[in-house]
Amino acid sequence: MPKKFLYRGYEIEELQRMSLAELSRIFPARQRRSLNRGFTPRQKKLLEKIRKFKEGKKVRLKTHCRDMVILPEMVGLTIEVHNGKEFQRVEIKPEMIGHYLGEFALTRKKVVHGAPGMGATKSSLYVPLK
Repeated sequence: MPKKFLYRGYEIEELQRMSLAELSRIFPARQRRSLNRGFTPRQKKLLEKIRKFKEGKKVRLKTHCRDMVILPEMVGLTIEVHNGKEFQRVEIKPEMIGHYLGEFALTRKKVVHGAPGMGATKSSLYVPLK
């Protein structure tokens, strides 16, 4: 039997029925502060797009709004979040509730170093070539 997802003791259906004020009470302090201060115009626009999408209208969900708290009503959506260079697809899962969108669109690439070879440095000239 698969384990049900719980966020601080609440199931996903219960979370989706809660108002923003009720939700902010169970979120961590940083997210609670963000919700209590209200949404920025950019965040409001994203929420409107999400609600249109939920109604069944075809809307492309792309945003630069990395500081948006992931709310229960966003679960199941795929939102493209800008990482400074391009838009990265972020599929929102229940485990992401309470985090920020920007946490899932990484802004830095992992450094991958190549193998030493001809002309890299003076010392690499003596690395045996295959």
